[in-house]
Amino acid sequence: MKQNNIIQEKSFKFALRIIKLTNFLREKKNEFVLSKQLFRCGTSIGANVEEAIGAFSTPDFISKMTIAYKEARETNYWIRLLKESGLLTEKQADSLLADCEEILKIIGSIQKTVKGKLNS
Repeated sequence: MKQNNIIQEKSFKFALRIIKLTNFLREKKNEFVLSKQLFRCGTSIGANVEEAIGAFSTPDFISKMTIAYKEARETNYWIRLLKESGLLTEKQADSLLADCEEILKIIGSIQKTVKGKLNS
C-alpha cells in the first residue's frame, strides 16, 4: 500500500462521516430508507478505491475506480435529496457535498491519467 494515498484517505474519512450521518438520520430523524441508500453508496466509494489499489491489472484498476466514481455520484444525489427534503440542514449537506465533489474530482483525474497512459 502506498503511503499518503489521498483518495484512499479521503474516501475512508468520507465513509466515516456517512456512517455518523446515517446514525443521526436514524436516531434523530427516524429516517431509515434514504439513510440506508446513502450508507450503501457512501461507504462503497472507499471500498472500491481499496479494491482498485489491490487490482491485478490496469483494466481492473480502471473498472474499480469507475465503480467508485459512480458510487460517489449516487452519494451526491442522496445528499442533495436529503437537503431538499429538509432532513439535512443546508450547512450539513453543503459540507458533505463539498467533500463528495472533491472525491469525484480526484477519482476523475485518476481515471483520466490512467486512461491517458494506456492510450499513449
